[in-house]
Parts: sequence; structure tokens; C-alpha cells
Amino acid sequence: MKHIVLVAFDRFTDIDLFLAWDLFRRIDAARCGVRIVAKNPRITSSTGITIDCHGPLAAAREADAVYFCSGQGSRALADDPEFVDAVRLDESRQVLAAIDSGAILLAALGHLHGRRATTYPSPDLRTRLQAAGATPVDAALVTEGNVATAAQCLAGVELVRWVIGRLFDRSIADATIATAAPLGAHGDARGADL
Repeated sequence: MKHIVLVAFDRFTDIDLFLAWDLFRRIDAARCGVRIVAKNPRITSSTGITIDCHGPLAAAREADAVYFCSGQGSRALADDPEFVDAVRLDESRQVLAAIDSGAILLAALGHLHGRRATTYPSPDLRTRLQAAGATPVDAALVTEGNVATAAQCLAGVELVRWVIGRLFDRSIADATIATAAPLGAHGDARGADL
């Protein structure tokens, strides 16, 4: 069984956490477990939704894949020495992914140094990536080995597909995403205006 951990924090972006959560949970439960972890047991999104987390940040250490969500709170977490101490990851055995400002969390942990990376297109995030030794690029998805970053919320779909493909295989990834794809996608003529 594979274990995926979603790293979140106060003032997370709703779609970046909940989209990934929903898509990862569509994988057969016998194959995959999914948990949300944070510094605090309860966190509140940027729109005011409060959730209970499943564990502490340190739980990310044992996961097969770690997915960093984004949001205004990512900046405070990236600057928090307790975060860096709690979350020690090993990209030789773990798949690491980040959406939008979640990339600065990967950068704070040292996993983007010397790599190309993408993030939400704001100057402060690009500056943070550069300061951590990354090369910011304008792309929806950037992958290098077991590390990937994505920019803009809906790029999260492709980031999730990539994570599932790395953990399992492309057919499981495609089948999982297909369960949420718009009717007519993937060659389904029922969605075309014939």
C-alpha cells in the first residue's frame, strides 16, 4: 500500500488542497491511503473553511508521496524553522510535488536547489525560489526526477496525475483522472456536438 501525505497550513488555498484530496482518494483504498498533515491539528482555509488534520508535519517523513498545497500561509510556514526540522524528506524514495506557492516549501527544504521550478506567477514567489537556488520558469508543470512543481490551481490535476503515475503507473493515473474529467474528454463522442 502506498501512502500520500498532503501538507497544509492555515490560510491554505481551498482548491489546491481539496482538488488533490478528492482525486487521490479516488485511487482504490486497498492501494493507497491519503492523509492531510499540518503544524496544528486544525487549520482554516483562506475562505474560512476549518478542517481537522490527520497528523503532524513529521508524518510526511514516512510517506511515499508528499504533496504541498498552496496559499498565503505557505510563506509563514516556509520561514518557520520548526517546519524545516519536522519535515525531512528523501527524494530518492519519495515523490515530492508542490502546487503554486507550495513550491517555496519544497525550496525551503532544499529540494529545488539547482532545479527548474514553477509557481504561482507573482514576483515574491519567484524571488523566493531564486533565493533558494531554483530557476523559476513559466510552465504549468515542471518535473525533474521525483520532484515536480505546478503553477495555477487547475494545473493541480496534471500534478496529481504525475504523482499517481510515479507511485503506480500511467494507466492508473489516467483512469483516476478520467473519473473526474469533463464528459466528452478522452475521445468520448457523447460530449461532441455532432
